Amino acid sequence: MIYLDNSATTYPKPQSVRDALYQSTISFGANPGRGGYRMSTETASQIYKVRENLAEMFGAESEENVIFTLNCTHALNMAIKGLVRKGGHAVTSCLEHNSVMRPLEKLSENGNFSYDTVRVSDDDEKTVRNFERKIRQNTSFIVCTYASNVFGDILPIKKLGLLAKKYKIPLIVDAAQAAGILDIDMKRDNISCLCMPGHKGLYGPAGTGVLLLSDDTHLDTIVEGGTGSESKSLIQPSFLPDRFECGTQNTAGIIALGKGIEFLKREKISSIHDRECFLIESLYGNFLKDKDVIVYNKFDRKKFVPILSFNFADRTGEETASLLSDYGIALRGGFHCNPMAHEHYGTLSTGTARVSVSAFNRKNDINYLINCINKIAKSKKV
Repeated sequence: MIYLDNSATTYPKPQSVRDALYQSTISFGANPGRGGYRMSTETASQIYKVRENLAEMFGAESEENVIFTLNCTHALNMAIKGLVRKGGHAVTSCLEHNSVMRPLEKLSENGNFSYDTVRVSDDDEKTVRNFERKIRQNTSFIVCTYASNVFGDILPIKKLGLLAKKYKIPLIVDAAQAAGILDIDMKRDNISCLCMPGHKGLYGPAGTGVLLLSDDTHLDTIVEGGTGSESKSLIQPSFLPDRFECGTQNTAGIIALGKGIEFLKREKISSIHDRECFLIESLYGNFLKDKDVIVYNKFDRKKFVPILSFNFADRTGEETASLLSDYGIALRGGFHCNPMAHEHYGTLSTGTARVSVSAFNRKNDINYLINCINKIAKSKKV
């Protein structure tokens, strides 16, 4: 199988991640922070090391500001619903995944909250102006993706961070397609809530996600329960990370995620990004020459993460992906949980097939994909 669906989840995982998943169930099988015995304290120590590495990698002000979640969607719901205020308002982009749009839509149902959607432009300055025009006196926060999960467009997060700072409102960033792929620094970029999956660009296992908070961001809770701290109180703890981490954590997953972070440090994010962009550039160049293929985004590594959406000229995204699946190629076809982006790009009727690569893909994988596309195109003409 040629796996090219890394925007959904990276595969394969580094060997160190796979080993950690197994070993942690043997050596770190206790509940961290719930006992004073050796295995519990050692497990808690392993979890703490992962917090430290994440805080360092993404410019969080403290490891205590690192909150472990189930996935990026969980983190986004915590941030959005934790910042919402009655009578409030949010500003978001036209490229948002349903993990942003559905919470916003749900919050707006009772009429006590509203949101505006901003059109993203090729011109970053115009995009920022579009956001600024939508800010109101009652705007509670800006929430947007760092990079589109369908077409790869990179939003001007640094400039949007400055805009949020100017108006003294929080900026929530969905880094599902950017964490581990692009250079992100919360403090430098003025990000209040940084939400990410552990199982994509961080090369961790499924069931892991992260919410990083700035020191001056104060969220309400959406879940309360046991934290292993202040157990005699019926009130949820006010201090981090306990305030937002209720119940037993995915200990094995978090420890394995830590190995994914170490893999990124060793291989270097910038080097992985360069290799991935080279592969997508090669594919994009070939697509431009092929009349049987429609490609939707004009790939430029400065403006897009290494994702490419395309279709056979007379096929939907699902049909295109299905045809390639017969040749042992795994990529996603359809609407990618993002009708907003498809409407923006004019593909709401067809969807797209999406190619997304990882550190483990090689030029031979892309060459094989190109050869299969050529075979399918020739067979249609016979």
